[in-house]
Amino acid sequence: MSAAQANRRIQFAPWKDVAFEWLTRAFALLVFSLLAAILIALVIGSQPTLAKYGPAFVASAEWDPVREEFGALVPIYGTLMTSLIAMLIGVPASFGIALFLTELSPAWLKRPLGTAIELLAAIPSIIYGMWGLFVFAPQFQAHVQPWLSERLSGWPVIGALFEGPPIGIGMLTAGLILSIMVIPFITAVMRDVFDLVPPMLKESAYGLGATTWEVVWRVVLPYTKVGVIGGIMLGLGRALGETMAVTFVIGNAHRLSASLLAPGNSIASALANEFTEAVGDLYFSALIELGLILFLITTIVLALSKLLLSSLTRGEGART
Repeated sequence: MSAAQANRRIQFAPWKDVAFEWLTRAFALLVFSLLAAILIALVIGSQPTLAKYGPAFVASAEWDPVREEFGALVPIYGTLMTSLIAMLIGVPASFGIALFLTELSPAWLKRPLGTAIELLAAIPSIIYGMWGLFVFAPQFQAHVQPWLSERLSGWPVIGALFEGPPIGIGMLTAGLILSIMVIPFITAVMRDVFDLVPPMLKESAYGLGATTWEVVWRVVLPYTKVGVIGGIMLGLGRALGETMAVTFVIGNAHRLSASLLAPGNSIASALANEFTEAVGDLYFSALIELGLILFLITTIVLALSKLLLSSLTRGEGART
């Protein structure tokens, strides 16, 4: 390259940097624009029910398209309860699998087990739903639900969660299927962030006499807490918005029940089942407002996770 060409490249380099900066800024603004457009479209579509019911729409369990009486309490309860069940089961299981893969697994097993986890994540949700309806639910009804009802229905407080006849499908079944679905996603993220911990840190802890659990609790988790919480939020987002698998096994009943064995509904399954059958502006608007509520729930969950990370960071700085 001649000196003239080098000078010309240096001369035009700032313009290329400016163009690249504006291009990346445009991509970032595109994300905000899409979010704003979705939010505005949902708010506009929800205007009839917002005008008629207001905040009472969230607190009402009524859902009668014939009389045009709508409420979102049953789908909201079903969405939150099934997601809670999924996370209570999925997070510990994912943590255990990721810990085994990174700390305890023999070398010959790591690759096949990791591949199996990735294959589980690639299975379409409708396959999980069909398997849950035709294979899991009958076995659950025949063997697990009667056992839960007999032994737990008489307990104070939690007994009400396991009352009722065993019918296979219901919110507990949906939560269990969701837990199976979120485990591969959370496990994959946890495994990757655990692998990022410098070996020197772990070897130093082992050299001081720490056990495997102490190394994980005092070295690995503090080093990777942001990635771990990110993986959990990824799984929670999948659980909150899952549609087809939940639609197959939750029962799709607009009935509020404390029992986890009873059929219920979720926001996503209600939208999937009824959107094509919505007749009338109010019915259509009620479904749109359900979508708006799901959008807001997801936003709130994300905001809370960010606050949790901020508090953990501040606490760590204070201890330092």
